[in-house]
Amino acid sequence: MSDAQPTIDVTDPVRSSPSKSVQTDLDQETIDRIQRFSEGPASEISARIQQLEREWDIERILELNASSLAFLGTVLGVTFNKKWLLLPGTVLPFLFQHAVQGWCPPVALFRRLGVRTQKEIQLEKYTLKVLRGDFDFLEEKPDAESALRRVTR
Repeated sequence: MSDAQPTIDVTDPVRSSPSKSVQTDLDQETIDRIQRFSEGPASEISARIQQLEREWDIERILELNASSLAFLGTVLGVTFNKKWLLLPGTVLPFLFQHAVQGWCPPVALFRRLGVRTQKEIQLEKYTLKVLRGDFDFLEEKPDAESALRRVTR
């Protein structure tokens, strides 16, 4: 790639919420993976695309965690002690906040753990598809940087 690293330009409320360094690290990891796969055979690119199709995005993880904690708190509140009802009473407003604002406190934790948005996953997947040569409109196989630029236009 050239000296000026390409950037990932994806608009998403989740991407605007974490610290700049966390976002930069996540983007750099994606760029590094794209570069690494651009130098390998198409079979490795295909295997990575299959992995990306199974990768859970931050929305799915937030929904799973919120519903699990709310369910657990409700069951424990009904069966053992009503104080457990504080758990769903805490978790559900976070889920509501995320639905309304696109962000809630657990997002920062999950982003630090490397959980990506659906748009970020799709960007990597379609960049790899460009590199693999899936699209007929390309005259020749692009390098990693030009493939990423094509996808982010």
